[in-house]
Amino acid sequence: METTTPLPQVDKADGATLSKLRAFAELSELEMRALVARSTRVRFASGERILAQGDEGHAMYVILQGRVRVLAQGVELAVLKEGDFFGEVSLIDDGPRSADVVAMEACEMLSVTRMTLGLLAAAEPGVAIHLLAAVGRSLVSKLRADHARFQKLILLAGGPSVPA
Repeated sequence: METTTPLPQVDKADGATLSKLRAFAELSELEMRALVARSTRVRFASGERILAQGDEGHAMYVILQGRVRVLAQGVELAVLKEGDFFGEVSLIDDGPRSADVVAMEACEMLSVTRMTLGLLAAAEPGVAIHLLAAVGRSLVSKLRADHARFQKLILLAGGPSVPA
């Protein structure tokens, strides 16, 4: 069962927590502290389902400790670890979750909700811009990888190549 613990205020943000946010390398230390202070720390037990494919989503998660498995229809798509994030589409889109995410071991994460993003946009616009840029880079990277896999499948099936 998910448990939540509010993080300390900006001036007391934990340096170890900040160092694990490599996905947000463009943020200054002060901006990272603002993100951490407005997010929620959540913990999941080994084997616990964090996200369910098809469910509505309102938050992305940044892994501070542990590893998770990302699955779609039972097929493993990825294993993510400290510093990685998932669920980022939910900050942009109201659509259903595209995959299951299951904790492979005890995990600790930051939950960043749409509300968090809205608060950051009002109080710390630079943080919100950097966060959305990180989300955008992640989505583009996934799109490019999916396109390459799709093109390989088309070629294996004897079809024409698909332009990028």
